[in-house]
Amino acid sequence: MLRSKLPDVGLTIFSVMTQLSNDYNAINLSQGFPDFDVHPDLLDLVNKYMRSGHNQYAPMQGVLILREKIAEKVMELYNAVYDPVSEITVTSGATEALFAAIAAVVHNGDEVIVLEPAFDSYVPAIELNGGIPVYVKFRFPEYGIDWDEVKQSVTSKTRLIILNSPHNPTGAVLSGDDIAALKHIVKDTKILILSDEVYEHIIFDGIRHESISRHPELLSRSFVISSFGKTYHTTGWKIGYCLAPAPLSKEFQTVHQFLTFASNTPIQFAYAEFMRNKDVYLNLSTFYQKKRDRFLKLIEKSRFKPIPCHGTYFQMLDYSEISDESDIKFSKRLIMEHGVASIPPSVFYHQKDDHKVLRFCFAKKDETLDKAAEKLCKI
Repeated sequence: MLRSKLPDVGLTIFSVMTQLSNDYNAINLSQGFPDFDVHPDLLDLVNKYMRSGHNQYAPMQGVLILREKIAEKVMELYNAVYDPVSEITVTSGATEALFAAIAAVVHNGDEVIVLEPAFDSYVPAIELNGGIPVYVKFRFPEYGIDWDEVKQSVTSKTRLIILNSPHNPTGAVLSGDDIAALKHIVKDTKILILSDEVYEHIIFDGIRHESISRHPELLSRSFVISSFGKTYHTTGWKIGYCLAPAPLSKEFQTVHQFLTFASNTPIQFAYAEFMRNKDVYLNLSTFYQKKRDRFLKLIEKSRFKPIPCHGTYFQMLDYSEISDESDIKFSKRLIMEHGVASIPPSVFYHQKDDHKVLRFCFAKKDETLDKAAEKLCKI
């Protein structure tokens, strides 16, 4: 009889809601992927590198020229120095990078502080590697971090703190005060940090992205993870990367080499050349803020109440004036009866906390948002 290592984990909510959306021909604002096209120049570059013979294994750490471009970008944006040879690893998506980082440093019995609601890949990776998740909840509805509770959760067994900013699913972002509190907690400890920053270029309202890389005393103990998929609308290409000081990168790569070893070669070369056009990622916040603001304007006359979103391409909407159903039940009814798919955030809590809100993805064409909003306003 097969005994599951993850007995409580079934099909992800993203798969469930996308399948239900397809079954009912609904507008899919659930899973976080754009429905608009990739930049044609980037597609041409992939074709160029495929046709020029870059079709075999890439180096395990990633194509060097891409790692050099990543190092250059991080230096310009965050004044952070990473050696492209020993401190940057290209991965097969951010999810692989998250798993490799956790596997590299979490041993049996180690505790890992997880802030909830938490992206659904964190806890399974912790548990598969013998770690113990220790949960701290964001304050609702502002989704702020209670740093006193984080501090109280630290024990002699605390190995890792996982952060995510801009935050999926809430759209919250870390502030300077958050960084100061984090520094105080980890000072004079051996606690490591895993910072999920895949939405680093999608941050709104003039707010500065507080990358962990900005802060030398945090950088020295941190894995910082990002994603080309989120930045360049290429989620299906599954290319991410991890920044970490050499000792951490060495352990990270020890795991990475046995997960995927190497990632798609021509796409890495294409990204490296495309990164010369810095305006693409520098203007991404403006691009998505317009979509956020458009979506909010479109649903002004609906009975949904928006919760402030300062980053990512997700908007949380409070539906408590519409229904007292659970978020899972209401989100399914929203698909079946009204033709719009969303994500119920209770799935991102280990105790299934239900605040009567849903997460909607606005990384969509304007006409998609227009049609979805029209349906939402009729409820």
